[in-house]
Amino acid sequence: MSENDSRADDTRTGDPAAIHDALRAEIDRVLVGNDDAVELLTTALLTRGHLLLEGVPGVAKTTLANLFARASGLEYNRIQMTPDVLPADITGTEIYRKNRETFELRRGPVFANVVVADEINRATPKTQSALLEAMQERQVTIGGETLELPQPFMVIATQNPIEMEGVFELPEAQRDRFQFKHRIDLPDEAGERALVDRFDDDPRLGPTAIEQVVDREAIRTARERAAAVYVAGPVKDYLVDLVAATREHPDVTHGASPRATLAYLDGAKVRAAIRGREYVIPDDVKALAEPVLAHRLVLTADAELSDTASAEVVADVLESVDVPAADAAVEPTAVSDGGGANDANRSASGGGTGGEDGRQS
Repeated sequence: MSENDSRADDTRTGDPAAIHDALRAEIDRVLVGNDDAVELLTTALLTRGHLLLEGVPGVAKTTLANLFARASGLEYNRIQMTPDVLPADITGTEIYRKNRETFELRRGPVFANVVVADEINRATPKTQSALLEAMQERQVTIGGETLELPQPFMVIATQNPIEMEGVFELPEAQRDRFQFKHRIDLPDEAGERALVDRFDDDPRLGPTAIEQVVDREAIRTARERAAAVYVAGPVKDYLVDLVAATREHPDVTHGASPRATLAYLDGAKVRAAIRGREYVIPDDVKALAEPVLAHRLVLTADAELSDTASAEVVADVLESVDVPAADAAVEPTAVSDGGGANDANRSASGGGTGGEDGRQS
């Protein structure tokens, strides 16, 4: 059996690592240098989460979401958010048909598996709030009737961090619904040259070049497998201590919520599963600290005046909280004989160094 056939079999069986690798490889056919974003997209999909992508115009935020949906075999809708967009333009509405003397339900673009809210901070807070019920409850209410959304369902929102006019900052309640926030930076020179070569060879390269590499049954199975990943007590304590430390930091008015704690836990499990582990180590928790926590923090006025970034606060929190001992991450009976425990202990160690373990891509 070839390596590609073996990977396809692993994908069909719902192996989270194989699903991530297949999605990354397919998206890499078009874009260059988005591995971190693809991993967070995969993690959000497998944890029923949502992702906020931030970056200047032209870094392919929307294209990335489209490619991810196509590779996942999921229905994709894009909503261009502007100040004149109304909540009904997102959720849908009832239209009166005079000839029939009845109201007809017209579903909005939110009825899709992957919904992209492009430039979400250009919509008014009233319109932004139309997504709250959908993101939290996986349902919308139209004309007093509650309608279930397609499953799986995830919102991928984009925003431009440098434009200040005609934008509305996302309120805390809206930010808290996003499991992760990820910043897409400009590519380095080598990455941009690779992109130029790729599109020089095929100027029409785009989402239509992407093939489906995952099916919905595999996604459902991968979710179950990721949810079963073991988290030792000391690692849970470490995660909770990090969240609690955001609430006590002197530069923070409001720290991360319990919703963030649960999103953090689920994300760490998927990160471990993507790396072929059946247990979470402190490195999983540390790696997700900024994507999970930074966008949820409300800084003090003094911190904002001094241009303190939320990411700096998260870095301080990571420095201030003790990392669990090396042998605390794995349940003693969870590792087989023959050196597995020693390997796990080496992986779990690092004392705040952030060293990686696990499966080689």
